[in-house]
Amino acid sequence: MAVEVVYRSSRDPERLFMDKAEADRHDKMLELAETLADVLQRAVPSLKEDQVEEIGIFMAKNRDAFARAFKNQPDALSEIFNEAVVEE
Repeated sequence: MAVEVVYRSSRDPERLFMDKAEADRHDKMLELAETLADVLQRAVPSLKEDQVEEIGIFMAKNRDAFARAFKNQPDALSEIFNEAVVEE
């Protein structure tokens, strides 16, 4: 019988990872998404809770592109959807 080590995300207990670093990255992404959702909810109170959560996760998953866009490289945002088309 083989023993397999898996890591569970502390913020998303249903997700299991084979690598601790990957689980940590996922937790950090979810933490950023939660913070972004809080900020968005305060900035635009008319947004529904599920909308701010979805937007927060989207921005956190694409944090590198958003960071470059905020540093005077707005074209970096177009990469988000170009990569999504390639993945499909």
